[in-house]
Amino acid sequence: MLKEYIYKRKSTRKYDMTPLNDAVLNDIKDFAKTITPLFENIKTEYSFATARDVKNMLLLKAPHYIIISSENRYGYLPNVGFLFQQMDLYLSSIMLGSCWLGMAKPTEKLNTTLEFVIILAFGNSIDTPYRELSEFKRKPLAQISNTAEERLEVARLAPSGINAQPWYFVNDGDTIHVYCVKVGMLKAVVYHRLNMIDIGIALAHVYVSNPSEFAFTVEQNPPKIKGYSYIGSINNN
Repeated sequence: MLKEYIYKRKSTRKYDMTPLNDAVLNDIKDFAKTITPLFENIKTEYSFATARDVKNMLLLKAPHYIIISSENRYGYLPNVGFLFQQMDLYLSSIMLGSCWLGMAKPTEKLNTTLEFVIILAFGNSIDTPYRELSEFKRKPLAQISNTAEERLEVARLAPSGINAQPWYFVNDGDTIHVYCVKVGMLKAVVYHRLNMIDIGIALAHVYVSNPSEFAFTVEQNPPKIKGYSYIGSINNN
C-alpha cells in the first residue's frame, strides 16, 4: 500500500549507478500504465531514459529516469504532479530512491507531439531511501490550511521544489478548496510552473491516503483568497 510511504519517503540524491534488472524495470513500466490521473481528459506520455538521455543543471546522476510529456491544457501541470507522485511513492515501496528534477531536460527532442514537462530520477540509493517522520521539515498545518483538517496531514508532508510548500487549503464543509500561492513576475518565470506541479504532488498524497473517497472538481465560483490562485476542490466521493 502506497500510503505508508508518504510518512517515510525522501528525495534521493546519491545513487548506485548499476542499472536495475529488466524484471524490475518492467514492473515499473507496468505500474505507470495503472496510475490514476487528476484530469482524465489530459493526454500524457512516459519515456524511460538513462543518464546519457538527460542533462541536469544539478550534480545529480541516476541510472534511470522517467520523462513525462503532456498535452498543454488547463490543469496539466497539477495533473503531472499527481501522476508522478504516485510513481514516486511506488518506487519508494519497492525500496528504490527517486528525486524530482525540476531543472533537467532531455538531451534530444522527444518522439512525441506532447510538451515535455519534468523528469523523475530513480535507482538504488547509496543510502536509505527512507527517513523518520521527525526528519520532515514542513510548515505546520495551521500555515497551510484554515482548519486543522486531519486528512490534510498527508498533503503537509508532500515534497515540493526548494521545499516551497506553495499550497493552501480552505475547508468548506464536505469540500476542501485548493490554492497555489501567487508569485511575482520575476519569480513566476521559474517557480510558477514548479509550484503548479507541486500542487498535484500534494493532491496525490490526499488521493493515495483514501482513494475511494477522493473526487476532484473545478468550481465556477470558489472562495477567493488574497495572494493565492484557485486550483480546484476536493470533494467527498
